[in-house]
Amino acid sequence: AKGEEFEDISLDEIFTEDESDRAQDASDSDGFLSEDSSYPHVAKSQNEIHLEDNSDVMSLSVHNSELHEELAVQKKKLNRLKEKDPEFAKFLATYEKGVEMFHDEMMGSDEDETSNPSMQLVDEDSSVMKKGKVTNAVINSWCELVKKDSESALVSLLNVYRAACHYGTESIGVPETASCQIIQNSETFCSILMFMLCEVDNIFRGLLKISSSSCKKEVILGLKNTSKWKSLKPLIKSYLRSTLFLLNQVTDSEILAFSLSRLRASIIFFAAFPSLLHRLIKVTVHLWASADGVLSSCSFLVIQNVAVVFTSDFFDICLRRTYMAYIVHSKVVDSINTKHVQFLRNSFVELCSVDVHKSCTKALLSIQKLYNILKQALRTKNKEGLDGQKMHECFGSQMNLALQGSHALLFIVYVQEAMKKICSWQYINCIDLWVMFISANVRDYELHHIFYLIIQLINGVACLFPGPRYFPLRKKCIQWLNHLSNSSGIFIPVSSLVLDVLEYKMAKEGGKPGKICNFSSVLKLPKHWLKSRNFQEECVVSAVELLSVHFSQWSYHISFPEVATIPLIFLRKFHEIATTENQRRMVKRLIDQMEQNIEFVQKKRDEVAFSPNEHQSVESFLQLEKCSLNAPFTQYYRSVMQKAFSWNLDANGIKSSLEHKKTKRKRGLLSKKVVNESVNSETETQR
Repeated sequence: AKGEEFEDISLDEIFTEDESDRAQDASDSDGFLSEDSSYPHVAKSQNEIHLEDNSDVMSLSVHNSELHEELAVQKKKLNRLKEKDPEFAKFLATYEKGVEMFHDEMMGSDEDETSNPSMQLVDEDSSVMKKGKVTNAVINSWCELVKKDSESALVSLLNVYRAACHYGTESIGVPETASCQIIQNSETFCSILMFMLCEVDNIFRGLLKISSSSCKKEVILGLKNTSKWKSLKPLIKSYLRSTLFLLNQVTDSEILAFSLSRLRASIIFFAAFPSLLHRLIKVTVHLWASADGVLSSCSFLVIQNVAVVFTSDFFDICLRRTYMAYIVHSKVVDSINTKHVQFLRNSFVELCSVDVHKSCTKALLSIQKLYNILKQALRTKNKEGLDGQKMHECFGSQMNLALQGSHALLFIVYVQEAMKKICSWQYINCIDLWVMFISANVRDYELHHIFYLIIQLINGVACLFPGPRYFPLRKKCIQWLNHLSNSSGIFIPVSSLVLDVLEYKMAKEGGKPGKICNFSSVLKLPKHWLKSRNFQEECVVSAVELLSVHFSQWSYHISFPEVATIPLIFLRKFHEIATTENQRRMVKRLIDQMEQNIEFVQKKRDEVAFSPNEHQSVESFLQLEKCSLNAPFTQYYRSVMQKAFSWNLDANGIKSSLEHKKTKRKRGLLSKKVVNESVNSETETQR
């Protein structure tokens, strides 16, 4: 327990990938499929792959170019050595033959895979053939033959497709016995990619007699012992490998998004190739977290499909990898990446909903880690922690004063580090993540054990940073509590936290306006901003907004008069001491609405005949009025939220009065639509 004060707790510790995951990320390299040498149009063997007129095709990376140049130099030296020493050349030929046989054996294996002799990745008996070009006409003829169930044409297409996907990565070093293609131009390149990505899934399904709507892994596992599967397995594997390789080479977001959407259609084929499935998860998680827009969405859909189709261990892998990626990308939040971080959070919550029970276990462990960090900070923040008694408890009775002094210095440093860790975007976004997960599932699943734990955590964070500089962080805490209360239907007292904001020392009327600050991208305010008039305005506006949200959830509840009594007392006091007319006007309007609602509920309550112990009758109190959404306080809440929406737009970039006038009408209509949708969804949730 003594060392617990100084324990360094990592937020991603419970989701760290294990060695088994890392080992399975590595997969054997691709190889060409053997082709029927008598088949027309089959392109011939050569040592290098050329793609002519490739201005529209992906450029070769600098790193790969350097490697290829170095390999070319080494190959020339080796050729000169072979010419000078015939005995060495003979030995090298024998050695290469053994290596080639081993390479062929490895390329044809995957877990329990046994290759079909007619479909070996390298045809050892084939002779060195002449060069040939693959034109667009050849590709079209192959495509027509493939549609007529020609497996030989399909093999040729797969080889050309592999060459296209690997372009720029192996200009030399291709096995001499492999069937390589010369793709004539960019038009041919696009034709082969489009045909394979669009059609090959339907082709494989047709050959295996699998329905186009089938997405169960058991379908593939049931075919593993059939002769048809054994003959097609190398072809399917070649397609999946090549497409995965393409995802790691292409940088164009549209090509990546399209490729992912087609891989998603073929997701069930990964059931036979676990190592390739690990690679798919790895690359899609990377694209989900680092890309944006359509590409990020397509990546998540693939991850979600993997979690749904393969469940069990692969759901755990998806959950672990997405959480780790979220942690990394949520360390910094600004006005630019706020929406992307929110997208990552929402999509992770959606992934957790695939298996809520497993996700709940991970959530509990993560929240406990967050709570332990907070507990350490609360212990060490107290100034009494540095007196003799506390030092004695922390470091033992055998320490001398000098040692205590050195530990006291370390203790102070640790306090600062603990506070810094909590007031960081990574810590805050972790809380935000689990708040959204709990809110999305608390009514459908038994989550109360983590529900109450995260409420304690949020209250602890709010109390740890009470000063005005941490107002944005405190506001987030209150918003979380309001969201949890609304989604669960459980009363969470937040009035005291909100009213503390009104007790901040305000500057006198006439202070400098200051700049509009976007509170969504900061956790701690600069000192000079606290004296600005905008900060005063923001505090009062936020307090009114947060109280309106809180009271709107309980404005139809039979206990509303008691809930609102103490906050009303504080609001009346603040109204008397408010420094500006605008502040007094906002607070006075809230007071009036609360008083009207108290009278409304009190009047309805006096008319009922049931007692407070009749819970069913209490819960049904004013439900008809609640559905109508026409009560005075509900209308007031809508107007407050519309103003808050406009205020947030101003903070996010509308600065000049001219821009403000041009967008005023548009923003008014937009804010009304957003608020109406929000109020309606909240009402549906509370029902």
